[in-house]
Amino acid sequence: MRLENKVAIITGGANGIGKAIAAAYAKEGAKVSLADFNEEALNNTVAEFNSQGFEAFGVKVDVSSEDDIQRMVDDSVGHFGRVDILVNCTGVLDNMQAAHNVEDAIWNRVMDINVGGVMRGSRKIIPLFTKQGGGIIVNLASICGITGGRGGLTYTAAKHAVAGMTKNIASTYGAQGVRCNAIAPAQVDTGLTQSIDNYDMFGLKQATRGTGTMNRSASPDEIASIALFLASGESSYINGVVLAADAGWSAY
Repeated sequence: MRLENKVAIITGGANGIGKAIAAAYAKEGAKVSLADFNEEALNNTVAEFNSQGFEAFGVKVDVSSEDDIQRMVDDSVGHFGRVDILVNCTGVLDNMQAAHNVEDAIWNRVMDINVGGVMRGSRKIIPLFTKQGGGIIVNLASICGITGGRGGLTYTAAKHAVAGMTKNIASTYGAQGVRCNAIAPAQVDTGLTQSIDNYDMFGLKQATRGTGTMNRSASPDEIASIALFLASGESSYINGVVLAADAGWSAY
């Protein structure tokens, strides 16, 4: 029960990595507030968790909306009384668009969700954390946020921004009890990575030319185990870290 009596908000919590993280937290005693744009999946996941005896609450959220982010935190506090952990997991892909093929619509959407969502969630939760004497933020970055050639330009830029925000928040608010770390996975077996269409074929070819050196893809549960560690007291001395989770791929 490593997270007993803790309250966690998980964006993107209805599916994939977010759902796996929420389940891992709930199994360790946390009360979980699931925030997701997909209302049907959200309702199904909340019902599934509650049927398993977990304390779960759902909020429909578009992380590109300031009003939705405000409501997400306020409703979670109203329901559970406090929040101790924020997991910024919501993200979208960029169809592997190389620099010369980047479309403004793709750039704006990816930046507004992958970067703006993390910023808005952090901006809202940090005053609450500092007032109560501490809290934990876990961001989902990507191996693209550490390396340069394993994704499209926009996604790579966005995940570098997430890595930078992670370090900045840790440095700025660490003395006030706030810890902020990020996980940087390589390929994870989720519906998101298995359902992309409209690829930029040049960008795809360039970004995947080194995948033969990848050992294997990860399961959502493997990423959730890292998120559990970063949210628990076992990682109390870790702050501002962007942790590569890629079975050694980026070490090659």
